[in-house]
Amino acid sequence: MKKLLTDMHSHSMYSFDSQVPLEKMLDAAIQKGVVFFGSSEHFDYDLHLIKGETSQYWTDAEEYFHGARHLQDDYAGCINFLVGAEFGYCDDALTQKRCMETYEKYKPDFIINSVHGMMGRDYYYKRPFEEGERLRPKAESYGEYLDTVRKSLDVPYHYDIVGHFGYLVRYAPYEDRGLTLAEFGDHIDDILKTIIKKDKILEVNSSTKGLNMLALPGEEILRRYYELGGRKVSFGADAHNVERIAEKREEVVALLKQIGFTHVTVPCRGEHIEIEI
Repeated sequence: MKKLLTDMHSHSMYSFDSQVPLEKMLDAAIQKGVVFFGSSEHFDYDLHLIKGETSQYWTDAEEYFHGARHLQDDYAGCINFLVGAEFGYCDDALTQKRCMETYEKYKPDFIINSVHGMMGRDYYYKRPFEEGERLRPKAESYGEYLDTVRKSLDVPYHYDIVGHFGYLVRYAPYEDRGLTLAEFGDHIDDILKTIIKKDKILEVNSSTKGLNMLALPGEEILRRYYELGGRKVSFGADAHNVERIAEKREEVVALLKQIGFTHVTVPCRGEHIEIEI
């Protein structure tokens, strides 16, 4: 039986960090045999904390959803194109209010809930790891990240997928960057159990930015998730260009099958669609 390829995390030029038209992303996904493809443009409303109210730093919701819904109609019958959003979590009332308003107004087909940093400062730029001129201890910055991820699971707005758990590992300036059960087992277990209890989907994200690991979260955490009863996972390449669509998907699927997973889960308008791997 032919396997159905899925990739539920991608960005196009509607997001600030991609230059590729969404049509080209869709055409490339079709060429690669992807059957379920999700666009998940950035809605990082927390940037208002450091950038002010300049809207260029987040996706224009009206423009994106209007254009993407038209493409959804145009590509019907060619690919199952799901128009989604990636909400950047922040423990800030205005940020959460804007996420809720975006969901209520545009009703994305699915939402990825992600932690990218602290109070508008992305881990990519290293600032959350620093305190003045001092590099914060790993236990301190990682503990803060895990506490924030745990808070993000209780947001008042709807979401489907917990995005790239372990994101800070990509950029951490420590010799040992690992997010391990030995160091943070209680935090990790609490997060995984809550994902399961809330019936959310844990993303397996193949964008590891040169790390010596296949995906985020890593194998140890994925095995622990399965051990705790977690069965809902989604695959996302986090592609910002056509080359990276579905990147490492077969390797990720092989690992998931080795652990015991039999399906990936595709969320669409509140429904969870199971796709055999």
